Amino acid sequence: MSLKHRLRQCLKQWIFRLLGKDPEAVVVTFCTGDAALCQRMADEVRALVPERRHFVATVENWPAMRRELRKYRIGQAPVMLGDTGSALRRAAYRLAPRKILAYNSRLERHHLRFDLASFLFWRGVPLDRIYLRPWWWPWTKREQSVTPVGYRVLQGRGCSPDRRRIAVLSPYFPFPLSHGGAVRIYHLLREIASEFDVELFAFTDGDEDPDTAPVLEFCARAVLVRKRRYREPRWSSIAPPEVHEFLSPSMEKAIAQERRAFGFQLMQVEYTHLAAYGGDVLVEHDVTFDLFGQIARRERTFTAHWDYFRWRRYETPAVSRYRRVVVMSAKDATLLGPKIPSTVIENGVDLERFQPQPEQAGQQLLFIGSFRHFPNVSAYRFFTERVWPLLRDKFPQTTLTVVCGPDHLTYWRAFTDWPEPAPDPRIRMLGFVSDVRPLYVDANLVLVPTTVSAGTNVKVLEAMAMQRAVVSTVSGCAGLGLTHGHSVWVGDTPEAFAAGIATLLVDPERRAQIARAAYDHAVRNFDWRAIGEKQRALLRELMKAGL
Repeated sequence: MSLKHRLRQCLKQWIFRLLGKDPEAVVVTFCTGDAALCQRMADEVRALVPERRHFVATVENWPAMRRELRKYRIGQAPVMLGDTGSALRRAAYRLAPRKILAYNSRLERHHLRFDLASFLFWRGVPLDRIYLRPWWWPWTKREQSVTPVGYRVLQGRGCSPDRRRIAVLSPYFPFPLSHGGAVRIYHLLREIASEFDVELFAFTDGDEDPDTAPVLEFCARAVLVRKRRYREPRWSSIAPPEVHEFLSPSMEKAIAQERRAFGFQLMQVEYTHLAAYGGDVLVEHDVTFDLFGQIARRERTFTAHWDYFRWRRYETPAVSRYRRVVVMSAKDATLLGPKIPSTVIENGVDLERFQPQPEQAGQQLLFIGSFRHFPNVSAYRFFTERVWPLLRDKFPQTTLTVVCGPDHLTYWRAFTDWPEPAPDPRIRMLGFVSDVRPLYVDANLVLVPTTVSAGTNVKVLEAMAMQRAVVSTVSGCAGLGLTHGHSVWVGDTPEAFAAGIATLLVDPERRAQIARAAYDHAVRNFDWRAIGEKQRALLRELMKAGL
């Protein structure tokens, strides 16, 4: 240790003795939120700064601790942000304004300073988004959007001079079948390929290549373009952020060059947020402005109304530019209006793959819903916070399995500032599941607790094909033609949803009757082969009209 450093240490000790304080700084963790989260925060802080003396302040012990802390210097003051513990949090701000280590409900931490990033974190913005700034921001930005360059062409099934050529544009590669959208696109590509040569344009996310072999068995070519890394605040653009995420000069170039090289005669675009690429057929997997309208009416916040306004402003003119718009149900066609040339091509189910299986004794519940789709995040929260507490003690043997898809916490954080899902020993969270059929076999009831929804739910159709009774909200089974008490049990309030589960758990015969009626309905109406013929007929009609 140098002489200068020793002198500085001696001077510091002398000054703090004059002030009546210990020269060594202490860490005071302020428990200003959920008790379990605060305990995890305190444990993490102790691990981060093991050499310091630690105090844990709570609302109960704060009067006595405040007197004890008078003789100490606070070197760090971790606090939990949230709606509770505001008085204790204010005490932390007052005692150590420049030493605040703020934690949010995700247990992300950030040193609060007098800057915009700290203000955003304090307001609940996730840590990975507090440095995002819009493209028009006049000062230097720490984060920039990155748009990859180039594309790859993969060869698949050989072409035939007797087959006409179709292109399909998708926001993701539709394999593995990890969510409802991928299931639909995969099966309809296979159905289209029975009559046409198909070229698939798809975005990929990240550096890992998708498993292309199953799709290239029936597609003639696949063109892969890496998705843009969009790093701007979600609120900052007039067009919806999902539209900006998929803006790609490379995809535009690939479509133009492949139109000449492959010679496709029609292009079908999957999902509204890709509508800017143009084409002949736009597939509305849901009427997106209706989905955000439901959210706006439910939440009544400025953010929700802003999202609704943007989607309505973008989607209304977008659908009018296409020769035909495919929707999932008659309700969706009505939402678009009579001036939009729409065709209903329902979702379906692979009846050869999903076949009825005998139900096993038990009280196992199943919810399948990838968190990459916001309504599934909302549905999980609705069930675990408002329905599950009504059932947990009455049915101690009941368990819930949730298939929430890969990187579910990433999507949870992107969509909401709600606390992350709390662990529950009777709730099993699964990521990507390559084959969900064993989960249906083990289940006694399948749950669809969506509070907002649009389009139709593929997972309901799979449960129907596996002959499992479904308890759903009205929106969860909309557009499928199911009848409450006959082919599905419907409950929109927490009490009604819980009552439906309770009724069917204790009545196996009623459960079996509903499951059988739903299976018969699926066989009559939702076989992919019949739905595929509707898709092919639409393409033939448009090709004939274009001659």
